[in-house]
Amino acid sequence: MNRVRKYLVGLLLVSCVVLVGFRFDDRYFEIAKNLDIFASLYKELNALYVDELNPSKTMQTGINAMLENLDPYTNFYTEDLIEDYRTLNAGKYNGIGATVNEKLGEHTVVMVYQYSPADEAGIKIGDVITHINGVSVEGRDIDEMSRLLKGQTGTKVDLTVKRFGERKPLKLEVRRDVVQTPNVPHYGLVDAKTGYIQLNDFSATAASEIKSAFDELKGQGMQSLILDLRGNPGGLLNQAIEICNFFLPKGELIVETKGKLDQWNTKYESKREPVDLEIPIAVLINGSSASASEIVSGTLQDYDRAVLIGQRSFGKGLVQTTRRLSFNTQLKVTTAKYYIPSGRCIQAIDYSHRNADGSVGKMPDSLRSTFYTKNRRPVKDGGGVDPDIDLEPKLLSTLTSELIEQGLLFDFATRYFYENQEAVPENGFVPDDKTFASFKAFVEESGFKYEDEATLALDQLDQAAKSDEAYGNLEADLQMLRNRVEAKSAEDWTRYKEEIKNELALEILSRYHYDKVMKFVSFEKDQEVQKALEILKDQNAYQAILKGK
Repeated sequence: MNRVRKYLVGLLLVSCVVLVGFRFDDRYFEIAKNLDIFASLYKELNALYVDELNPSKTMQTGINAMLENLDPYTNFYTEDLIEDYRTLNAGKYNGIGATVNEKLGEHTVVMVYQYSPADEAGIKIGDVITHINGVSVEGRDIDEMSRLLKGQTGTKVDLTVKRFGERKPLKLEVRRDVVQTPNVPHYGLVDAKTGYIQLNDFSATAASEIKSAFDELKGQGMQSLILDLRGNPGGLLNQAIEICNFFLPKGELIVETKGKLDQWNTKYESKREPVDLEIPIAVLINGSSASASEIVSGTLQDYDRAVLIGQRSFGKGLVQTTRRLSFNTQLKVTTAKYYIPSGRCIQAIDYSHRNADGSVGKMPDSLRSTFYTKNRRPVKDGGGVDPDIDLEPKLLSTLTSELIEQGLLFDFATRYFYENQEAVPENGFVPDDKTFASFKAFVEESGFKYEDEATLALDQLDQAAKSDEAYGNLEADLQMLRNRVEAKSAEDWTRYKEEIKNELALEILSRYHYDKVMKFVSFEKDQEVQKALEILKDQNAYQAILKGK
């Protein structure tokens, strides 16, 4: 009894010491207190809630809600999602090599990587997957589909697919393997002296792919380079550093990270001899160029090493680090901000200061600070990277956007492929007028309803008028307006004919050439590429921009 009493007294003393210790640091006391509250709540819910709870799913919901209040880049990965995270970093995964999206309630293959297991098994873009290993996938979400299709190298998966032109479903066996997703889907010479490299991601092989493409183009006579980072969401920091190093002298600061802890405060310099310090470079960026794309474009701009063309980039100046957690889970957490050589951080959104409704806004231009490049050109922080030559983005018309949104371009391209499998389209392909007329008839048969802004506004006016007693006097006028709007909508097919043809060409080309579509697209109508060619050919203008004149 005395021994028990002594044990309890000792435990009480330890508890008092711990509590006193916590009180010396209110922050740690609050953490301990709230963890205790959360554990108690979780326990009571599990024991008392009227319906049976899934412990893992309930906890996942709580974790996601907590992280949602931080930034969109701090994420928790359960064990079954680890493969997805590795794919983002390594640019490869174990699976079949096909991308599946939900389209009108069906799981449709929207991309197949060339030479992948899916390609070798005969899977085509446009195939609808109905069963996996004999089990219906109806009602499954995209994440579930992804997990079912991925798996260890050498394992097989049986797919049942619906295909255009086939009366009966097809059964295909696919053996999973390592699938490498390319960072550089296309490179080549735009003209006799100008090279073009398209970089879509910054996974583990991005720098080596850039180096390989650059060396090959240099061997073909390239004397200037267009580096296309449009739509590139970023990726690994070390790959951005290495790509910058290709065009900057050894020992130059490329990027610096600053965080709450000293271990995240690091300066990254170019450690290797450069590949080329002289070749003129034009870098293409837009509002979807983010993170590592902004390090490359911003750093080359800070050293006056390249002319940037396009639109202001996204503005992601945050760095994430992965931490292993228990039970094979992981946390990707924002640990620092990065600063490019001029000293600017291009982070556009301050997630730590939210509006009353929880929303966040971008930094206004009036609050952006001025920094200077090596040649003393003024550049701004806090809102992405501004291009040296700012071009208005070419937005698609409402008609073309609706045709894409409703999947009509996609579906017609699938039909076109099966009706023209032998006639493989090559460089500069654009559908002819006969194909366009066939597409228009296909759209009309589908019951497509095209409502532009004028039609929507007229519908609202019509509804408002019906509530007015004097509507009878307005009905004829409104019908006259509607006739004119419908006539204008019909004219849009002529007005945007070339735009629709170009978008249709991209869809059709993907059926034959997979993700290497850019290799077969004409750059004549690409305003950023054309401006880059203009500047690179006029070296006086090129140098004047870099010198701030």
